[in-house]
Amino acid sequence: MTQLSIKDVADNADMIINGYAYTKDGGYVRVLNLNCLNNVAVIYKNKIVETNMDDIEIQIVLDYYNKNKEFMEEIDA
Repeated sequence: MTQLSIKDVADNADMIINGYAYTKDGGYVRVLNLNCLNNVAVIYKNKIVETNMDDIEIQIVLDYYNKNKEFMEEIDA
């Protein structure tokens, strides 16, 4: 991935925590480790449904998500 596309991912992310970009995609949340671009995950209904991360990184990603997901919720006007 080029620097520009990493910047695009970061700019379009709904939330970035400690190098992990969380982006809403319908009912899913896509997670990219910006420090290791090969590490990705997909969260659906607060659970990892697809990933290539190891167990420790999965738990880190879920902990960050669960503690901060309220900041990703859309504000109803």
